[in-house]
Amino acid sequence: MGSPGAYDLLASWAAFESDLRGVDEEPEGILRVVVPHAFGQERLVKPLGDYLKRYPRMTVEWLLHDDSAIQDFIAAGIDCAIQVGEVADSALVAIKLGEVPRIVVAAPSLLDGLAVPEEAMDLAGFPWVALRTYYRNEIQLQNVLTGKVQRIPISPRMSTDSLYALRSAALQGLGVAIGSAWLLASDLASGQLLHLLPQWQAEPLPVNLVYPYARFYPARLRHFVEIMRAAVPSIVAG
Repeated sequence: MGSPGAYDLLASWAAFESDLRGVDEEPEGILRVVVPHAFGQERLVKPLGDYLKRYPRMTVEWLLHDDSAIQDFIAAGIDCAIQVGEVADSALVAIKLGEVPRIVVAAPSLLDGLAVPEEAMDLAGFPWVALRTYYRNEIQLQNVLTGKVQRIPISPRMSTDSLYALRSAALQGLGVAIGSAWLLASDLASGQLLHLLPQWQAEPLPVNLVYPYARFYPARLRHFVEIMRAAVPSIVAG
């Protein structure tokens, strides 16, 4: 039996030969993708399924990480990542797939005995649940009708780095929250959450597909990018 190093070399060479077949050939092999937890568990599974159905000789390692700022794609064996938020690494190719609208919500129970906010600054007097990845002690909202921007200090009772935990806490009435419109849509429709000050929204978050610069991109990646570019804009808009 050969050494693990020899095995890895043979596997790499087989993948390299597969890539040399060109864009007109059906891709095969393994695609390793890092995606955020919320999107990766729900919204992105449909286009992932389309990719696997269209290219049956492909397999995908679907890796869920909210902190998708990978230090070294090549060392980690990652082909690409889908990131929510600005891309800070200038060494990466970033393809913008869409934007995530973010809205202000609260459970009806939170408003019991309290005046419904009518102005953006009214939100400062409420308890908050904060998504610490994007806001902690202050939020910035923009009026979609006038373009006016308002900065509002907040005092979170709870902060989290999980969009799902944020939603659960908001549903329990722990505080007002700003979250992705697509994730909260069903709760708004059922009345479990209320859309506060709908004319005010937080800045939408860009969704980018990123991968390292290279002289040649394998077919498995090119076809994945093609499917995601077509599918994601409507997915992230909610």
